[in-house]
Amino acid sequence: MKNNLFGLTVEALGEMLSPLQVPAFRAKQIAAWLYQRGASSFAEMTNLPKQLRAALDGKFTISTAQQKAALHSADGKTSKFLLEFADGTAVESVLMRQPYGNSICISTQAGCNMGCAFCASTLHGMARDLTAGEMLAQVLFIERFLSQENGKVDTMVLMGSGEPLMNYDQVLSFLHLVHAPYVLGMSYRSITLSTSGIVPRIYALAEEGIPISLSISLHAPEDALRSRLMPINRKYPLAEVVAAGKAYGDKTKRRVTYEYILIDGVNDSLEQARLLARLLRGQLASVNLIPINPVVERHLLRPSQQRVEAFEQCLDAHHIAVTVRREMGADINAACGQLRNRHLPQAHDVR
Repeated sequence: MKNNLFGLTVEALGEMLSPLQVPAFRAKQIAAWLYQRGASSFAEMTNLPKQLRAALDGKFTISTAQQKAALHSADGKTSKFLLEFADGTAVESVLMRQPYGNSICISTQAGCNMGCAFCASTLHGMARDLTAGEMLAQVLFIERFLSQENGKVDTMVLMGSGEPLMNYDQVLSFLHLVHAPYVLGMSYRSITLSTSGIVPRIYALAEEGIPISLSISLHAPEDALRSRLMPINRKYPLAEVVAAGKAYGDKTKRRVTYEYILIDGVNDSLEQARLLARLLRGQLASVNLIPINPVVERHLLRPSQQRVEAFEQCLDAHHIAVTVRREMGADINAACGQLRNRHLPQAHDVR
């Protein structure tokens, strides 16, 4: 089987090329073709000798991602792509055209096994982890899509399907890759990682020295309800999660965002808002309220606008920085997992 070169660092490319006894600078040339020029074959790499191109074609492959489906919102601000890899595994990636630039949301696993009660991604469990190259393929697919309209990827969230911190090593490799000048040179400060609260790895991430923003999913202000909504809470309860978030903010000097999906009659009362304010008091943190994007199979409903505003005002009155997420892509079911689930019988995911 041929080795895939896409997703390798320049250093790793050099090691792969060493049996061919070529100069070290060839690895940089190949990296430029892979990550900046979008080459899908070695024949396109015209600044390489023909003999080397033939040798590369005989030993290696360039495997990225192919579009399987796409949806575009009526307002033109949101595009959702179902991207398929060589083994038939498919994942979702979303482009959101924000006032501050183009933001993308990528997946780190195919499916998810966190079991959150409100999420479409976890309905069919997890197929497998994604590699650093497969995460990068999502970014570069959208980067090239945007190039057709003279745009580029400005910010990125690891908030699609999967729990990034359960795929820690590959996610870290991906972050280094997308930051590399021979790929996109993306600033770490333009990247946000969202986690359901894998406490030991929050502490580990704080020690990596990469100033990405951290977003932690809370969705409840007390353990019994959070355990019902998010089974991971039974392993890492609220107090431990919030302590890890505080430590991350203290270490990195980056404000931590706590995501809170508002579900009608479940976690949206004023008393729950007060409990949440008490839980987060004194942190370098903010709360992002997200009125739920309903998933048919989950039977959970969105609160009224009045209840959303009351919850927001309560947090604000308790001096908690709070925003309400602006809805994008509702007409194309832009919530994680919905497009993938629709195509899953044809996606050949290995489970």
